[in-house]
Amino acid sequence: MLLAAEMGTFCILVAPLPYAVRKRLFRFLSESPIVAKIAYGLKISFIFVGILFVDALQRMFRVTAESDLGKSHGQPMQDVRTETNFAARKFYAQRNVYLTGFTLFLSLVLTRCFYIILDLIHVQEEYAKLKQETAGKSRASGSSDQKTIEDLKAKLTASEAKARDFDTLKKQAAQNASEYDNLATKYNSATGQVSDKRKD
Repeated sequence: MLLAAEMGTFCILVAPLPYAVRKRLFRFLSESPIVAKIAYGLKISFIFVGILFVDALQRMFRVTAESDLGKSHGQPMQDVRTETNFAARKFYAQRNVYLTGFTLFLSLVLTRCFYIILDLIHVQEEYAKLKQETAGKSRASGSSDQKTIEDLKAKLTASEAKARDFDTLKKQAAQNASEYDNLATKYNSATGQVSDKRKD
């Protein structure tokens, strides 16, 4: 029964459950006080299973040694019932070794598998948190970068406007200077004076 229960538990642990269901299940198994008491009782029972495994192993070795001793002395079995009884003892000894051994081995596999899946769930939770934090930081940095870009665009537009105003002022100054020169030339020609500027 213990081996069958371990096999059923192992099938549940490795079943492809959805992440939310698996998270709730493993949180319940790891935090429930009832499950902790059951696990404590199972540890005690596995100690007894270990003792049974050692006993079954000794019996199997003893039955095998008796069989080898009988074959080495060349003593045939007395009758069919004795031979059947000896074969049954050997079968029961081997069966007990296999059952107790597989029960102990599967208990180790279940324990390790449980903690591996629990660590996987914790890592997935940490990954989800880091992903959310990174997404929040990228959104904040993206908005700050957007604001910086808009400020730089505004400054560039203002600089271009100032440059256009300066070019317009230069053109107006050049036009005013040429107009002044024309008027001065006309005035000088009308009054008969020669401007020092126009001697060159």
